[in-house]
Amino acid sequence: MKAMTYEEKYQLMINTPISRLIPRLAVPTIISMLITSIYNMADTFFVSQLSTSASGAVGVNFSLMAMIQAIGFTLGMGSGNFMSRMLGAREQEKAQRACSTAVYTAFALGLLLAITGIANIDSLVRMLGATETIAPYAKDYGRYILIAAPYMTVSFVFNNHLRSQGNAALSMIGITTGGILNVILDPVLIFGLKMGISGAAIATIFSQFVSFTILLVLVIRSGNVLKPHPRYFTFQGWVYKEILSAGMPTLGRQGLASVASVLLNVASSGFGDAAVAAMSIVTRIMMFINSALIGFGQGFQPVCGFNFGAGRYDRVLEAYFFCRRVALVFLLVMGVIMFAISTPIMRLFRKEDAEVIRIGALALKMQCCLLPFQSYTIIGNMLTQSIGYSFRATLTAISKQGLFFIPAILILPPLLGIPGLQLAQPVADGLTFVLTQVIVVMVVKELRGMAASQNVADFPKS
Repeated sequence: MKAMTYEEKYQLMINTPISRLIPRLAVPTIISMLITSIYNMADTFFVSQLSTSASGAVGVNFSLMAMIQAIGFTLGMGSGNFMSRMLGAREQEKAQRACSTAVYTAFALGLLLAITGIANIDSLVRMLGATETIAPYAKDYGRYILIAAPYMTVSFVFNNHLRSQGNAALSMIGITTGGILNVILDPVLIFGLKMGISGAAIATIFSQFVSFTILLVLVIRSGNVLKPHPRYFTFQGWVYKEILSAGMPTLGRQGLASVASVLLNVASSGFGDAAVAAMSIVTRIMMFINSALIGFGQGFQPVCGFNFGAGRYDRVLEAYFFCRRVALVFLLVMGVIMFAISTPIMRLFRKEDAEVIRIGALALKMQCCLLPFQSYTIIGNMLTQSIGYSFRATLTAISKQGLFFIPAILILPPLLGIPGLQLAQPVADGLTFVLTQVIVVMVVKELRGMAASQNVADFPKS
């Protein structure tokens, strides 16, 4: 099939009916996010069969993965959102500079993290919340993850660039191939070759390298995708200002997610390896559910950015309300299902440890009760970020893990013990919903005013 020209893509983004356009863009991103989540869960599942301490080590290194993702997603989504708006405004050279600068900066920061982390691996895993018994496993796993940091950060940037330009299907190819490979390699290396937790890490970084290679080839060979050419790389302040302005919500969200993950590990470690393992498993399960919604929302973001840049505020509103309705129904159904099967799910991961099952099943049920409200939180945050409302997007992005979860995880476990550990995330989710709604209601009101000023009579009502 012949690739679309930039003009054809522009017309697609601003004229195709929203109810057809967003699913068209979202299906590949949903698959990509689910595959990524599945191979993260595969590591947790297979390593959990080794021991409770090994299972806890995967949770500890999840914080390290969150740091790598924070770099890649901040630069990728920041530059990607700016690129969407510039392509919508027909400013292709500015979009090209943001593309190139983000890719090369991501590689440099990933390399710096790898060198620093490997040199201080003992201190690093302790800082991430490893107990005495978890630390040896965490170091074995963490060393390999750090080796992969430079190309993993660039992969995250490529993924976001492809999605922001309406090429989500290309992004899906790289991620899906790597994810399937990871799931196949995990049992082979962990059990077949008896490599233990190191086998899980090697499977992950090899699969990530395959994904990176595929994405690099697709970016280079695709005719309608901006390429990270060294000629366009620049240290000019305006480029980094635009990237970080649009990427600050992601930095806040991902960076604080890393900090929150560390604090969760530290708080859990006070109740033993079973608590660390249980909360790690619950985190991965909830990530799997949310990954489908985030993938759906990433189909919404380029539509939102293109149409905002093109001045089609009516379509921005239509896209927001469409996505919010779909997300609410999906999370309501998933919340009911996961609440009902919470104990069997925990047994699937660690059937030999009754304490892991007990702690994890109750924590999972509590989080499922608040799950439907995340449709408002996640889609609302994506709306403010995609249209370049940096401060409000950053505020909504940092609220869940920063403003609310971090205080909750510091206060509730010392007061309530393990129930406080289980309650921290639901409390944060509820408070985040309230704050996000206050902000998004104001943003929607502004967008309605902008649409009305263009004499656009037919835009959606909440």
